Amino acid sequence: MRIAIIGCGIIGEKRAKALSGHQLVIVADKNIERARYIGSLSKETAATTNWQEAAGHPDADIVIVATTNDWLTPVSLFALENGKHVLVEKPAARTTEEIEPLLKKAESIGKKVKVGFNLRFHPAMMKAKEIIDSGEMGKMMFIRGRYGHGGRIGYDKEWRADVKIAGGGELLDQGIHLIDLSRWILGDFDYVDGFVNTYFWDMPVEDNGFVSIRTKDGMMAWLHVSCTEWKNMFCLEIYGKYGKLQIDGLGGSYGTERLSYYKMSPQMGPPDTTIWEYPFPDNSWKTEFDYFVQAIAKDSKYEGTLYDARAALEIVHKIYGGVK
Repeated sequence: MRIAIIGCGIIGEKRAKALSGHQLVIVADKNIERARYIGSLSKETAATTNWQEAAGHPDADIVIVATTNDWLTPVSLFALENGKHVLVEKPAARTTEEIEPLLKKAESIGKKVKVGFNLRFHPAMMKAKEIIDSGEMGKMMFIRGRYGHGGRIGYDKEWRADVKIAGGGELLDQGIHLIDLSRWILGDFDYVDGFVNTYFWDMPVEDNGFVSIRTKDGMMAWLHVSCTEWKNMFCLEIYGKYGKLQIDGLGGSYGTERLSYYKMSPQMGPPDTTIWEYPFPDNSWKTEFDYFVQAIAKDSKYEGTLYDARAALEIVHKIYGGVK
C-alpha cells in the first residue's frame, strides 16, 4: 500500500512510524518543518503544506487523516472523492450531523473508512475481548471505566480547548474511546445520562465527563474521563456473571499495561487469578493499521467503522445537550 498522511503532529508521527513497511509517498501539514520531519522518517516522501495535494495524490492508496477535529471530515471527504481508502482519527467528526456526508460518500463509492480507535488494538484489550467472546465469563453485567491525564502549562490555550476547533472537551477527546470500548463489549446503548463540567481549566469546554449508559437488557457502563487527573491513568473493569477482567495502564506515562482475570471458582470465595503484563512499547497503532490493510486487501468486513464513530458521537452529544 502507498500512504499519504495529513497532519504531522504527535498522532501523525505515531502513524508514520507504524506503517509496517508500506510506502509513505507524501505528508502534509500547515507547518512545513513538521511535514518535512515526518517525511524524513521514510525514503522518497514528499512534504507539502497543501493538504489537497496530499489527500488527492495519484499514487496514494490510503489517506491517514490526523488533523485537528475541525478538519477530520473535510479532508476525509476529499480523499474519498479522489478514490482513496481512509483511516481517520477519532472522533472522525465534531457532531453526528458532520459525519453523515462522510458515511454516505463511503457507501456510494465502496471505499473503506476506518476510524482510529486504537485502544481496541492494545494487547490487553484484545486478550480481554478473546476471553469475553469465548463465553467463559457468562453473560456480561456491567463495565466501570476511568481514563484521564493531567494537563500542562497553557493547556487551556491549545486547540483542544477551542470549541469551534475541537467540537467539545474531554468527553469528546478521551471519552469517545471509553464509549467505543463499552459498545464493543456490551453492544448498543438505549439509555444515556451524564454530566460534564469544567472544574479547573479556564476554557469553554469541559475538563471532566461522567457517563451512565445502559443497554435495553440492563447491561451498564459507568465511565469517568478527566484532564484533571494529574497522574495519567487508565482502568477498565469488565464484569461478567462468572468473572471479572481489569485492564490497567496503556504503557508509557499511563503505566505498564496489565490484564487481570478474576475467575469465579465453583465454591466462590477468592477467585482464580491470572495476570498478563505487556511491558513493551505501544504497538496498537501498527496492529490497527495492519488490520485495516488486511480488510482492504481481502475486501472483508472490519470493526471501528464510521457507524461505530457515529454511535459514540450520538452518546456524547446527548450528554452535551443535557447540560446546555
